[in-house]
Amino acid sequence: MKALINFVKYLIPFSIALILAQYLIVSNVFSNTSFFYSTWSIYAFHIIVTLFSYSFLLFVNHNFPENTGFAFMGISLIKMLAAVVFLIPLLRSEMVSKIGDVAIFFIPYFLYLFFETFFAIRLINKK
Repeated sequence: MKALINFVKYLIPFSIALILAQYLIVSNVFSNTSFFYSTWSIYAFHIIVTLFSYSFLLFVNHNFPENTGFAFMGISLIKMLAAVVFLIPLLRSEMVSKIGDVAIFFIPYFLYLFFETFFAIRLINKK
């Protein structure tokens, strides 16, 4: 539980900084562009999936510490599948150009993946 609380202590400021940066960029630089997903819905998805996946990694590390790396690879695959499922409404929409929407989703996706990878490496190397 302590490891999850420590993770959340870093996740919250990281998320707030990213949300504010993307919100300011989208509202000021791309003010004339209409996006399919709001900034809030994108970050709600990323935060929930990241919390779930790190909680699962902590569970695996506690019960099967030798399999934590494999669990991280598996949960990364599941996160990618969840991202595709999240983007299905966008992909099926009638929007002409979907490049901007995909970019404002996958830029934070990779930042959260890097963030989670950093903590997963710390978790694996804690032996």
